[in-house]
Amino acid sequence: MNTLAERLGTRWPLIQAPMAGAQGSRLALAVGGAGALGSLPCAMLAPDALRAELAALQASGLPCNVNFFCHTPPAPDAAREAAWRAALAPYYDELGLDIGAVPDGPGRTPFSAEAAELLAEFKPRVVSFHFGLPAPALLARVKSWGAFVLSSATTVREALWLEEHGADAVIAQGLEAGGHRGHFLSMDLTEQPGTFALLPQVVAAVRVPVIAAGGIADAAGVRAARALGAAGVQVGTAYLCADEAATTPLHRAALQSEAARHTALTNGFTGRPARGIVNRAMRELGPMCPAAPEFPLAAAAIAPLRAAAEKAGRTDFTPLWSGQNARGCRSAPAAEITRALAEGWG
Repeated sequence: MNTLAERLGTRWPLIQAPMAGAQGSRLALAVGGAGALGSLPCAMLAPDALRAELAALQASGLPCNVNFFCHTPPAPDAAREAAWRAALAPYYDELGLDIGAVPDGPGRTPFSAEAAELLAEFKPRVVSFHFGLPAPALLARVKSWGAFVLSSATTVREALWLEEHGADAVIAQGLEAGGHRGHFLSMDLTEQPGTFALLPQVVAAVRVPVIAAGGIADAAGVRAARALGAAGVQVGTAYLCADEAATTPLHRAALQSEAARHTALTNGFTGRPARGIVNRAMRELGPMCPAAPEFPLAAAAIAPLRAAAEKAGRTDFTPLWSGQNARGCRSAPAAEITRALAEGWG
């Protein structure tokens, strides 16, 4: 058996990427039942919801990866918030909405002592982080029950930092990957290579197992990652149209259309660069909008626009997260998608 698979407790060293807003435990359990590692995105879950999802995972007896963000909450910036609302005001007027009624609140919270104590009740086998690692004391709490810790690196420097600070394996996240970039040492996107340029460099630089992520959508991609030294692979976009995913019908339609061929990194939906299918907001505000508040504060003012447009059947303000390779994104049971990807391991 593959050594990484033994550590994960799975048949295959294949991880379904955690995708906040597009899945819950149902997808994770379907993937786990097929022999890979399902993941639960936890950053947007309130404590009661998180407890319920963890209970469902524990009851299955299957290993699962629970994922959290490690961002530093930004200080309020009234001038930047005002600039953001001014940029969005014409859209509010167009849709007949009151921009003065935008709710406060980040929507996404970083890993905390409270979350660590809740996790300790369930002792998940695998815990992963995005945007670095939590503070040493919090990481020690997670490791106290023997959890295997993963985190994403977008550069060799980040991979080395993760290894030095306690990650048991590194996810080499290429620029092709959908959703949020895992970068945390530098916000300079020019430093971030594609998956098959980043992967062999990280493999050569660190001693811990390296998991390839970004642009892998089928067994051929899995084999290519293996050839470059990957101990495992993480796949997200190919699961977005799975039967068990919570992806909305509008998002599913976009993923399976010609529009999915054009993706870009944007900070306009959350305040931090994330890859999605180009839509009206990205075209008109600019994929990288200087007025957008820091992560995750930009999301509050976009949410009412998204809701109103989606009600009218439009995705003008919807974050259509997708990697650059959506050709493996098909409507099928997650177990079928998993088995097709696993063929790359022979």
